[in-house]
Amino acid sequence: MDVRIRKAVPEDAASIGLVQVESWRKTYAGIVPDAYLAALDDLESAAKWMQYLQAGRMFIFVAEDQWGIFGFIAGGEIRDPIEAYDAELYAIYLMPARQRRGVGQELALNLREALLMNGFNSMVVWVLERNLPAVSFYKRIGGIQIAHKTIVIGGAVLSELAFGWPVL
Repeated sequence: MDVRIRKAVPEDAASIGLVQVESWRKTYAGIVPDAYLAALDDLESAAKWMQYLQAGRMFIFVAEDQWGIFGFIAGGEIRDPIEAYDAELYAIYLMPARQRRGVGQELALNLREALLMNGFNSMVVWVLERNLPAVSFYKRIGGIQIAHKTIVIGGAVLSELAFGWPVL
């Protein structure tokens, strides 16, 4: 499998939106209410990613092969401050059939490099506590649990954990 990781461009928005919606439906089934997942719309998601790409305020990388984009990562300045952390991994998603092949780790390395090159020193990511594969992934790539909060998605009260990398 010949995988290429590159900086995303606005023309990638539709593919990024599709990857996000399909990943959410598979990853969060049984965690997030079914009605919420069923209502997700890849065109709405694509429009949101187009705005992000055009604004240029975050680092977004895609993973692609000869069939197209099957994963992405996005990050940048931390949104909700946590002491001693300055950057955040906002989203990382891969099409379900392409997970557990090392591409997520490669995407994370690309984001880390971009953050370092732009003066960031540390990073956090928020993950649903019940998303055990993601929790395991962040631990495997060196994240340490640093915070906890409760959020609401589709009417469900869910627990989120923050994992941090105090030094990128």
